[in-house]
Amino acid sequence: MADFSRFGSSPRVKVTVKSSTGKVYIDYKNADDLRRLLTPNGKIQGRKRTGLNAKYQRMAAAAIKRSRYMGLLPFTSATL
Repeated sequence: MADFSRFGSSPRVKVTVKSSTGKVYIDYKNADDLRRLLTPNGKIQGRKRTGLNAKYQRMAAAAIKRSRYMGLLPFTSATL
């Protein structure tokens, strides 16, 4: 078991996928991975928390918004 105490509460999340052509993308249909990029209230976490660079953070935000529109992720938490 790795010790993540020096990194904060949890390790960084890997959400990028490489296609067969070599392009990197974030799949909006993979709701379980995208859910880890959200706060408990449903907000998109920042780059410092997710560990993504600016390009991939924009891709992740677009994928989260797309999956919300498709109904795979909630817009807010159910506890409000």
